[in-house]
Amino acid sequence: MRLHVANHPLIDHKLSVLRDETTPSAVFRQLVDELVTLLAYEATRDVRTEEVEIKTPITTTTCRRLAEPRPIVVPILRAGLGMLEGMTRLLPTAEVGFLGMRRDDDTLEIETYANRLPDDLDGRQVFVIDPMLATGHTLVAAIEYLLDRGASDVTALCLIAAPEGLKALEEAVGDRANVTVVTAAEDDHLNERSYIVPGLGDAGDRLYGIVD
Repeated sequence: MRLHVANHPLIDHKLSVLRDETTPSAVFRQLVDELVTLLAYEATRDVRTEEVEIKTPITTTTCRRLAEPRPIVVPILRAGLGMLEGMTRLLPTAEVGFLGMRRDDDTLEIETYANRLPDDLDGRQVFVIDPMLATGHTLVAAIEYLLDRGASDVTALCLIAAPEGLKALEEAVGDRANVTVVTAAEDDHLNERSYIVPGLGDAGDRLYGIVD
């Protein structure tokens, strides 16, 4: 597993506003969108391309375009939806799948309640988007789900990540697949409730409000 912590002044600035508890949901959503686009630029450095010949107004030349099969973007519901537009803005031709996963607050176990993905992901580059990498349980379950369908090249975009989650993911994945985590920051630790510290709170609640 590879880890890439994006280093850019704009990323630092936007993340500082996201962390602020006084930032309203509307501003939070906008900043998530902007931050994901910046992270997506980093995450797609190794996206596959192929040579094509085109005719410009002046002459014929050889250029590069995204290769087939197209990449697939997989937001983890519900918080991952808040990152989708920022990702597809940079990859408008990508296909979009969905994984619905939730964590039991008592057992911390992950259950999958929705799946909208191709049955065969062999040869596809997959970009998983989820704001928080805390315990790593959700992302591990999501990546296992993708590997079972033939994926071997998975990049996860997270706004922030905890060391415990990164360690759990590395131990779970090993060298079975090419897995990269791209994040704006690696935070300090998890607290007794498995929240990231200093973190930014519950990303889903801050994006969409609290749903009982």
